[in-house]
Amino acid sequence: MFSDVMKRRQDEQRLREEGRLPPGQSLTYKFPVLHYGPVPKFDPVTWDFRVFGEVQEQKQWSWEEFQKLPLKQVRMDIHCVTRWSKADTEWGGVSLRHLVEEGIVVLKPSARFVMQHCEYGFTVNIPLETALADNFLLATHLDGAPISPDHGYPVRGVIGLIPGRPELKTSYLWKGGKWLRGLEFMPQDRLGFWEQAGYHNEADVWKEQRVTRG
Repeated sequence: MFSDVMKRRQDEQRLREEGRLPPGQSLTYKFPVLHYGPVPKFDPVTWDFRVFGEVQEQKQWSWEEFQKLPLKQVRMDIHCVTRWSKADTEWGGVSLRHLVEEGIVVLKPSARFVMQHCEYGFTVNIPLETALADNFLLATHLDGAPISPDHGYPVRGVIGLIPGRPELKTSYLWKGGKWLRGLEFMPQDRLGFWEQAGYHNEADVWKEQRVTRG
């Protein structure tokens, strides 16, 4: 056990020296489960995913159709607002940026923000530039396997730090919604569930934007 602690500390120091561990964060090898409410049951027959709002044409995909969308693999470090970080996680899923670039989703010029709509009415808001960045994914897989129900199966938004890409804004992990069911493109920002509860609207990990200070 002592050797495990020493290895974690060494890896933590290495990541800090590489500029990959934000202030106030500690490295973990685990993937803690944190969410509000119960884990929803997944029915592949009735499940669907919607894209609506400030788009030229609304989209709706069944689970079978969603799995046929172009897939992308991204390796990222993820950072939780509760102060743990997990390095080198391998995510697979659908890139919203790719859907837009390929014309599968066509945005109106008025689209400026995105609301992630999840099961039980849970919501998460992000700027459009964050949603279209390389470090945001509509994830279906983690480390080569489908993500677990606790972590958002079948689809969750995930945002993290891509090593070597410091120009990309990195937000805390809550800015990717679990059990995702749709994306609403909006002309103006609206606060999501945790943001209404006092979490910081921007959630920049390097600025430690955890909560709104009043």
